[in-house]
Amino acid sequence: MPGPDVRKKFAGKNIHRGTQVIFGERQHLQEVLRSVHQARLARARKQSEVRQLKALIRARTEELNRINPAWDRKYQKAQNPATSSQELLRLAISLPPDDFLLARVLTEHAQAPAELLEQLASHPYHAARENVARHPRTPVAVLRRMAEDPSEPLWFLVACNPSTPDDLREQLRGRMKPHP
Repeated sequence: MPGPDVRKKFAGKNIHRGTQVIFGERQHLQEVLRSVHQARLARARKQSEVRQLKALIRARTEELNRINPAWDRKYQKAQNPATSSQELLRLAISLPPDDFLLARVLTEHAQAPAELLEQLASHPYHAARENVARHPRTPVAVLRRMAEDPSEPLWFLVACNPSTPDDLREQLRGRMKPHP
């Protein structure tokens, strides 16, 4: 006996399809395309499936570019360890608030400048804020603000940040529960 139709559960709900979801879908479609290229299929069927998959991949790329024009180029720059801190800052300044994936990658970059981290400390995406709380280049004033924010528990990540001043680290240690 089949289970309930889960599609109905999401019908009519406004589900955010951000860059992480769209990028993941595109990556999966590209993997399927590679497997179809290697599959032993009738020529007409293979051509049809390749055509359909390429159209779906193009559609996902267009979705990414609607959120943030030239998304792939920006994503590659943000992932490149050789990208300068100034270029990273330029990417952050033009970052749409709903480009969660690029925000996460920018805040993970080893060369992320303090200005970028300060700007993204209040980004709507929790993972980007977490990255800022643990990034060694985050300014001390931002770390202090994040540690005192009662709306979310980032204080533990701030306590583990190597740039956190000793006085703040000691204060945060007081919040940790001792092990029995």
